[in-house]
Amino acid sequence: MSISISTTTQDMALEARFLDAFHVNDGQMLNGQNDRLKDLRREAIRHFEALGFPALKAEAWKYTKIRKVLQHEFGIDLAPATEGVTAADVEAARIPGLEDAYVFVLVNGRFREDLSSLDGLPEGVVLTGFQHAASHHPELVNAHLAHYADFQDDAFVALNTAFITDGLFLHVPKNTVVERPIQVVNLLHTDHDLFIQPRKLIVAERSSQVTVVETFGGLTDAATFTKSVTEFFVASNAHVKHYQIQEEGTAASTVGLIRGYQQGDSTFSTTTVTFDGATIRNNISLLPDGQHCNTNMYGLFLGRGRLHVDNHTFMDHAQPQCESNELYKGILDDRATGVFNGKIFVRQDAQQTNAYQSNKSIVLSDTARMYSKPELEIYADDVRCSHGATTGQLDEEGVFYLRARGLTERQARALMLLAFARDVLDTVELEPLHDYLDVRVSDRIQEGV
Repeated sequence: MSISISTTTQDMALEARFLDAFHVNDGQMLNGQNDRLKDLRREAIRHFEALGFPALKAEAWKYTKIRKVLQHEFGIDLAPATEGVTAADVEAARIPGLEDAYVFVLVNGRFREDLSSLDGLPEGVVLTGFQHAASHHPELVNAHLAHYADFQDDAFVALNTAFITDGLFLHVPKNTVVERPIQVVNLLHTDHDLFIQPRKLIVAERSSQVTVVETFGGLTDAATFTKSVTEFFVASNAHVKHYQIQEEGTAASTVGLIRGYQQGDSTFSTTTVTFDGATIRNNISLLPDGQHCNTNMYGLFLGRGRLHVDNHTFMDHAQPQCESNELYKGILDDRATGVFNGKIFVRQDAQQTNAYQSNKSIVLSDTARMYSKPELEIYADDVRCSHGATTGQLDEEGVFYLRARGLTERQARALMLLAFARDVLDTVELEPLHDYLDVRVSDRIQEGV
């Protein structure tokens, strides 16, 4: 059922559209066999009503005026149509060289089992749509859902939780290694402007391993707004690698939240590569809550046209003897805008923490903008932490040096930009994905960022 209610200039007009949609569908489409999920939805909508979307002057959203984006009258459809997407569309979205990957397909946030390829999963692994998991694996879902993404102080998490219908659920049992990567193909396909809210929950039990590659693509010219929430639980001695490649089209806006929780001796890495979009906000908050955790956040964004990309990260060190690495790089041209706000928080008990954070950006035009705010907040006294940010133009001395050795100016600039981007690309350990991204980034630089 679609709800289309005209917006006004009143402060709560945006919120009212979603509140009305919830109350119309509560007990109908927002039902199911999971009683906890019903209660969770109703609690979450109360928090959303109290919080409201971030105000225009909210510090955390200072450079991303998300209320202005939401003023567009997106259709609120709890069961958007998924017809029209074909196996050929899915094949075109697959990463070359990952032919052996399991393929999980979401169209407009809804699971398409008929387009997915999940045969051969190790025994005990559950990989299915969130709607199916909530009904058929309630004990697994309820043990983790909404435990890491807190909706009490985040309106977007609250809204997503209130409208949970479908998405992805992955459970990897203890001592299980998923040797083949999982590619999650997220596709947008709609003939009208659409607001969608997929929910994803990934649980890796003790001593398990899994690699998840998410690709986001658009098969529509309609304006879309995707509000996604992904929760990761990484148990002791588990190893999880996560990659997401954003290229849904210049009419697609996204607020994507990742919340990760780690137990001791675990490793979690997430890498975000942004090629295009309208307004993109990536919120990543990770909590290593056990000793000897290793946590990594990497990001690369290539901005042209009027792309607005905002990477907002929070690294919460709660336990001693953990290490985190964070590296974000951006290349901006035309009227593109980049934002990086990264915070490392070291609690009093987190002694012998080793945390590194860096944001570096190159601005190629006078009309492109980059805003960077790295932060450290440390309450332990035996730590090694560093952070820094640089924004500038391409080094003309370097260009001159390369031209003196026979390269054209265009070739010299492209070579330097690619070398700049490869610091992030070289953190991608999955070889076919690394090679694919290297070619894609090189092509984008050659044609103009």
